[in-house]
Amino acid sequence: MIDPVPDEFVQGGLSEQQKRDTVIRLAFGGNTDRFDRFCAEIADVVPSGTIVVLRGSAVTGRRWKDDAPFDSDGPGTSDLDLTLVGTEGVKLFNRSGFFVPGVHSRPLSDEDPDIAPQLVPLRKRLMELAGRPVNIQASRDIVIQFRGDLLGQPYLTLFEKIEDARDASPADLQHP
Repeated sequence: MIDPVPDEFVQGGLSEQQKRDTVIRLAFGGNTDRFDRFCAEIADVVPSGTIVVLRGSAVTGRRWKDDAPFDSDGPGTSDLDLTLVGTEGVKLFNRSGFFVPGVHSRPLSDEDPDIAPQLVPLRKRLMELAGRPVNIQASRDIVIQFRGDLLGQPYLTLFEKIEDARDASPADLQHP
């Protein structure tokens, strides 16, 4: 597991460090150990070659739809939007689980619990750790690039899971 994005890298107007600090403060009550356990749970389940990102109000502090602050409806009410980026993550969703088949999934959530059965136990553990709803999506790299780079929607790269970081080429470590 590696973090392929330097802390000073700016995307969506925020550095990776600013985004990480916001997520830890808002979604994990400032508890870095809980955030690290959250990431470790994900790393234990996601396939190699998968980049894992968090999007949404946990990263920006404000809801995109109406600019409401994170947890504006009370503690633990804002969800975490986790996205598995790459081909292997996309394969975890069944055919009915896509907005764009094979490219961009719908979120695994309470409303759609059957679209990625292998991820349901992970989602439950993540919700227990975070103390809030967690939705899991999967997308190809191009979707995240479009949303993040062209539309300016910030996301925090949690990590990239590769078999052995010592064997990674510089191209393997590139940001999505």
